[in-house]
Amino acid sequence: MPENADGGTDRDLILQEDDPDDLFAASAQDSVPWRILIVDDDVDVHVVTKFALSNTKFQGRRLSFLHAYTGQEALAIMQETPDIALVLLDVIMETPDAGLWLARQIREQLGNDMVRIVLRTGQPGQALEHSIIVDYDINDFWCKTDLTTRKLFTTVISSLRAYASLAAASAQRQALRNALSRAQQLNAVVEQHALVLTLDGAGRITDANPALCRLAGWSREALLGRDLHALHAAPFPEPLRTELVQALAREGGWAGDIATHTNAGAAVQLRCAALAFRDAGGTPYQYVAVATRLDPT
Repeated sequence: MPENADGGTDRDLILQEDDPDDLFAASAQDSVPWRILIVDDDVDVHVVTKFALSNTKFQGRRLSFLHAYTGQEALAIMQETPDIALVLLDVIMETPDAGLWLARQIREQLGNDMVRIVLRTGQPGQALEHSIIVDYDINDFWCKTDLTTRKLFTTVISSLRAYASLAAASAQRQALRNALSRAQQLNAVVEQHALVLTLDGAGRITDANPALCRLAGWSREALLGRDLHALHAAPFPEPLRTELVQALAREGGWAGDIATHTNAGAAVQLRCAALAFRDAGGTPYQYVAVATRLDPT
């Protein structure tokens, strides 16, 4: 890069990266901008690209530009700025394959599979293009002379749309993982302190957690497929039985206390809650009961 009279470079005079502090200091209604990294050793490409896209907005968010002039410089920016949506990447910079090296580093070293990578080359060639598209995880490939302002706009918007979809899917997956983690933690607490019994629509046991099996004195395998008499041999007393059946049928749930016995004959007092799960036609297909002991263990 040639030096100017003050000892600086033309790049310093012509182009600066958007200041993140300025971006977030904008009006409160402004959304966080889409971050686009321009990687090219030709400063004119940076200037022209930024000028062509300067007034572009997508989904109400404007564009913010970061600039790198070598593959190594771009990799450092990618490491420091994880929310870059699009990389407009030159192929030939400090080395003939600097852009291809960077594309591979982004995907493999950084593990970033969301950012969209659009290669731009000043060395057109169909064989080269086909080989790169097959061998590298990129999203588009353009010869610079073919990438008009209109085509650049279309490429950028389609890339941002794809990135937005991937980001939304990633956020949804993370939310599901968080919910699953919370459910697993809750389940661990329930498994440790509560007695859980699952029955099918006909009242046959389909599952019993370890705490229930230990208290009852049965193995899980011995209980599967049997009815409630395996755990409570005597009929439920009236009016408890009527109350339980009517509550499950009318409201889909029941809560109350039950006196029963273990397989060894020891008396047990339980506080129970039972739920009925129905299909689209309203027919119960599963019952789940959760209980805790009221008497000292």
